[in-house]
Amino acid sequence: MTDAHQTLLDLLAVEPLEVDLFRGTGQGGETPTRIFGGQVIGQALAAAYQTVEGRLCHSLHAYFMRPGDPSIPVIYQVDRARDGGSFTTRRVVAIQHGKQILNMSASFHIEEEGWSHQHPMPDVEGPDQLADRETLRAAVIHKIPQQHHAEFLRPRPIDIREVAPRDFFTPEPADDVNHLWFRMAAARGISPQLQHCLLAYASDMSLLGSALRPHGQTWFTGKVMAASLDHSMWFHGPTQFCDWHLYTLDSPWSGGARGFNRGMIYNRDGTLIASVAQEGLLRPIKPKS
Repeated sequence: MTDAHQTLLDLLAVEPLEVDLFRGTGQGGETPTRIFGGQVIGQALAAAYQTVEGRLCHSLHAYFMRPGDPSIPVIYQVDRARDGGSFTTRRVVAIQHGKQILNMSASFHIEEEGWSHQHPMPDVEGPDQLADRETLRAAVIHKIPQQHHAEFLRPRPIDIREVAPRDFFTPEPADDVNHLWFRMAAARGISPQLQHCLLAYASDMSLLGSALRPHGQTWFTGKVMAASLDHSMWFHGPTQFCDWHLYTLDSPWSGGARGFNRGMIYNRDGTLIASVAQEGLLRPIKPKS
């Protein structure tokens, strides 16, 4: 297990402070200047899981209220909204500087039998012959200011391989539908609950960028101010995130400085294990006159 893998697992191990009160680390995630949205969601889910027994999460719905400050911890307050015969509901509020940065509702369900169907997994190139994100970033490091080299090339815990990667700095307009494979090999053997927290963390990766694709933009063009506004996720079954998963993404709509994005997560044998939806702020940056 690498240091990056252990850092992520430590991030998701929120510390109990009091009954239904937990503390999570702010630094160490995907982004250095503000807390990565998937990190706050993963920690909030981890806090909720510490108040639930014998049931796995089937859905969560979160709103991002304020940017997270990575220099200080995040406090998570869990409200035990309901403990029913089949479903358990929790509300989690994430707090920094005395203010909410996220609130989330999550529902947990007992195992039950029922009818089953799913859409098939798209037929795309597998991960084995695709370049990883470290290779893609190393190829363009000469275009990044020297002071940002270490952060740009810092090892990350999630192995990501895009099926059709775009140019970072001069992207052409592209179809909103895109695909990537991701996994964390060090996730082998961890609990089903922590597998869900890892998948929630990873589900925020590349999602908002789908709405930029038709407009020929990326985070590196310097022409967009972006932030996630909300995030919803439905877990359809257990997963082993140590194995490759296909994340199929699209953006049916953008307008009014917002973009709507969806994602479907399949394991490698084609089973749909999770669905995701998110709206984000995509505000064009006007050139200085």
